[in-house]
Amino acid sequence: MAKKYHIIRKKSDIRSQTSEVRLSALCLLSYVLCSFSPTACWRKPAVGAVNDAFCQPPSPVSAEVRRVQNRLRLKKVPSSRAEIKLEEIGFKILFETYRETSGKENWELYLMNADGSDPVNLTRTPDLDEMYPHASPDGTKICFVVDEEVGEEPRLANRRRNRSSRTKTRSVYYMNIDGTGRVKVAGNARQPCWSPDGTKIAYVMGEFERYSTREYATSQLFIYDLQTQQHRLHPNRALHHIYAICWSPDGNWFLAAIHGGMGYSDTIIAFEANGTRVFDLGPWGVKGCRPDLSLDGRKMTWGETDWDLYVADIDLTSGAPRVANIRKVVTCLRAAKVYHVDFSPDGKYIAFSFGPVRGAQQVGGKARGWNICVSDLTGKWVKITTDGNHNKEPDWVPIRSMSP
Repeated sequence: MAKKYHIIRKKSDIRSQTSEVRLSALCLLSYVLCSFSPTACWRKPAVGAVNDAFCQPPSPVSAEVRRVQNRLRLKKVPSSRAEIKLEEIGFKILFETYRETSGKENWELYLMNADGSDPVNLTRTPDLDEMYPHASPDGTKICFVVDEEVGEEPRLANRRRNRSSRTKTRSVYYMNIDGTGRVKVAGNARQPCWSPDGTKIAYVMGEFERYSTREYATSQLFIYDLQTQQHRLHPNRALHHIYAICWSPDGNWFLAAIHGGMGYSDTIIAFEANGTRVFDLGPWGVKGCRPDLSLDGRKMTWGETDWDLYVADIDLTSGAPRVANIRKVVTCLRAAKVYHVDFSPDGKYIAFSFGPVRGAQQVGGKARGWNICVSDLTGKWVKITTDGNHNKEPDWVPIRSMSP
């Protein structure tokens, strides 16, 4: 009996190996075809569906090889401020911070130099919470979200435990870089970003009417025109559970993180700005969340884990997104976190949030001890704020010598 079982198992192993060889040959053939004809490598999916292209990117093993070849000698703790000439950067940085304003603690938006000097409170609204600032491409405006009280339901009057979550709403606004001229874009909306020409704001609607700080609690994506004040629904009406959206400089693509939606578990996707195609960047070796693109659209950065930030080359001009040259640029101790990475306008630096692991990274989440940091992409990074007042979500202002 044992001998018979051994023979059967051996035949099964042979069949399995034969199948693997055939599959490998098929994958190799499809990849060769892709190299010669990128536009022929996908079939148009149904609206909102995952793009299951026959031609697939390099295998995860190849991606890992690229990672090994591009490793830097990384420090797990901040360097001395003297190691990066911050005063020579020239750009300013926006960020959100939770601190006391007129005797009351709340979220405010601040603007500072790249070395952390001359911080200015742009909002000064003790009864509101402003967060998630993003500067327009010309540096004259900021889009952001505001958590506002909307009144309390009578039946919940005595249930103080639920008061904050049931009486708030999150809305999208924009204003001038000096804090004046505030305009409301949409209620029950979040995660705004600018079009490359600065004339439109993309945002996602909240998934539910009830207030939530979960970043992925989103439904459809809309485009708001600042001139006409009109809202246009994105062609892909199946978009949901996306967050940290960013618009490519050529205007043709969005990158976003997605969690538990559209057939995905937790990954970064690219989807057409004016179409319905969706591409998972995971097979290219891009794993994690909160992507950002460089101003020239040739590089992307993201957080792979709570402790690691990555940079890679990205091609958004070949019909289907391609990613290469993946490399880790920041890492930290497991007792801390790094989040909210953002490219400087010249592509030479990144800004990000850093603090104790107990801090909450989502918009509106408290994170005492967190500060804003800057890295020069060589493995060195320094803290540019030091007060630990829940400093998060840095965003570079893409012009030099700004003064509020």
